Amino acid sequence: MSHLFYQGHGRKTVLDQARGVYMWDTDGKRYLDGSSGAMVCNIGHSNATVLAAMREQMERATFGYRLHFETEASERLAAKTVEKMPEGLSRVFFVSGGSEAIESAMKLARQYAVAVGQGSRWKVISRSPSYHGCTLGALAVTGYRSLTEPFAPMMRELPKVPAPRAYLDGLDPSDPATGKHYADMLEAQIEAEGPESVLAFLLEPVGGASTGALVPPEGYMQRIREICDRYGVLLIMDEVMTGAGRTGAFLGCEHWNTRPDIVVLSKGFAAGYAPLGGIVAPEWIVEPVLGQGGFAHGFTYAGNPLACAAGAAVLDEIDRQGLVANAAAMGETLLARLHALAQKHEIIGDVRGKGLLTAFEFMADPVRKTPLPKELRAFDRFVQIAYDNGLIVYSRRTRDGVEGDHILVCPPLIVTETHLDEIVAGLDLSLTQFRAELPALGEVV
Repeated sequence: MSHLFYQGHGRKTVLDQARGVYMWDTDGKRYLDGSSGAMVCNIGHSNATVLAAMREQMERATFGYRLHFETEASERLAAKTVEKMPEGLSRVFFVSGGSEAIESAMKLARQYAVAVGQGSRWKVISRSPSYHGCTLGALAVTGYRSLTEPFAPMMRELPKVPAPRAYLDGLDPSDPATGKHYADMLEAQIEAEGPESVLAFLLEPVGGASTGALVPPEGYMQRIREICDRYGVLLIMDEVMTGAGRTGAFLGCEHWNTRPDIVVLSKGFAAGYAPLGGIVAPEWIVEPVLGQGGFAHGFTYAGNPLACAAGAAVLDEIDRQGLVANAAAMGETLLARLHALAQKHEIIGDVRGKGLLTAFEFMADPVRKTPLPKELRAFDRFVQIAYDNGLIVYSRRTRDGVEGDHILVCPPLIVTETHLDEIVAGLDLSLTQFRAELPALGEVV
């Protein structure tokens, strides 16, 4: 019997150890971590350099409250982080995870608006589907019905615009007209809400769990920057999943040269070695807030020296091993191999992604974009089959969390072609077994 509870009644095997891209349970079975946990373990497991940095910090101090002390570890990580940011983003605020970071970004944006005499601005527009965290504040900007509906009476839901799901909408993602089509929905929403009330637009540059590695259509990112500038709306990039090199650039928004006003980081930022997240903002946002009595916000573990020592060592390892470039190169190879799997397995309707943030989406009928029946819970079942075969992948649903099953394949950035061979072989075997369990597709279309 376990005294723990999480999402459901299911139990998993007990983890014994993890090294590199592999994990072992207490029975000695080996698993390849094909999703980096929850797209977290960017540099792989048990990196000796990071562990040594953490041990060194543990010998000095494991906690120092930010109102009592500055710490060398937090200052060092802040400096390293700023070095990797677009020009002008020079101030860092640390937290313990992605949901905290999203809340911090929204609250900083709001306090900035109040400090500069724009107190009418409070609405944060985001996209649907989207996922930005599980606290009530983060759920308010999340567009994922299965997660938000139970808590609707407890929160103030904020406005949404459609995510640019060109594939499902039958549009050409390489056509700039498609990017304009989706970006113009943001402008229309700002006008509908009243521009004077809109504070920020929040998005993931490459969609994460809610849309399955959704890459924006041509011209979309550049146009939303133009729209935000036109209306004085802050652009907040949720780089919790895309940041720290996952997409083949340190920040996902770099692929489109789109300047953020606030960057949100977590997951790969400390790569699972310690709970860590952060936001990065420019002086022109931070200083008015500090000048009006300070940032009215904070968490007990903000800037924890042990977490920051881990984060600084992780950033060093990303540089030392050239993992951003490896993510770009291995990502191209992985996408090509996933496309080959799609040719072999007719239930794969779409393959997409950037770098080592990739996914494929199941379809009963790829032509008509008909999803598998939601009652089959294909996203859960496929993950379990792959797990039984020693391959860990991640799944969610593309259509508001209700239906439209997709599988995320996001191995650590240290992955090699040999590892990709193993991943693809595991996927191929699992797809064959999964398809054999399904009814004839003609029966479900």
